[in-house]
Amino acid sequence: MRLEGKIAVVTGSDSGMGRAMAEAFAQAGADIAVTYHSDEEGADETRKRVESAGRRALVRQLDVKDETSVAGLFEAVVQELGAPDILVNNAGVGGGGAEVADMKTEDFDRVVRTDLYGPFFCCREFIRLRRGKGGGGKIINITSVHEAIPSPRSAAYGAAKGGLVTFTRSLALELAPLRINVNAIAPGLVRTPMTVERTEDPQKMREELPRIPLNRPGEPWEIARLALYLASADADYVTGQSFTIDGGLEMNWGQGA
Repeated sequence: MRLEGKIAVVTGSDSGMGRAMAEAFAQAGADIAVTYHSDEEGADETRKRVESAGRRALVRQLDVKDETSVAGLFEAVVQELGAPDILVNNAGVGGGGAEVADMKTEDFDRVVRTDLYGPFFCCREFIRLRRGKGGGGKIINITSVHEAIPSPRSAAYGAAKGGLVTFTRSLALELAPLRINVNAIAPGLVRTPMTVERTEDPQKMREELPRIPLNRPGEPWEIARLALYLASADADYVTGQSFTIDGGLEMNWGQGA
């Protein structure tokens, strides 16, 4: 699985799964556009890892909720690296804690605009560039097991991720004539900064791990290996799919019913 000569945009690549994907892509031969929302130090660490693999890196602050910010990112990528071949929509936020009746409109809007509008804005810019190049390319949207599994007090997150998987499938049909493959990865519990309060808490792990047949959280590099396959020519015949990688959690949901 090689990506020599390719240029990849990986949003939210300042840490966690985004950093792991950026590093894996660079080791496979791609130049990387690294984006961050607030963790500039983390993004700089990702840049160092990309450059240590012998590849070019561009670091850019990005607010995926803002279409002007997204457009500015892609302009910078074209100017400094070239037209991107690969887009990974990884940047996102969680949205748990409030029941719908008590949820503020601005909280619902923040989650949906980040986790659903953000990929839309990024895909739109990417597609326009690829269309100008005659087509070809790979889009990978990071959804969640919650694209399918509902959770109480997480309606905004579920709505965004459920919408994103359907968006992925619709876009795959739309872009097939341009030979742009569009797929999703749906992680379960993965050890990242977003989940550190759970994965580093022994009591929470004692409560949660029995729900995961493989009895452990996933690691960012495990997501990155799947993303590398989907970004490579090995996956040229794969489109419109969502790949669950969750240690068996989704299979275990509802046991005992």
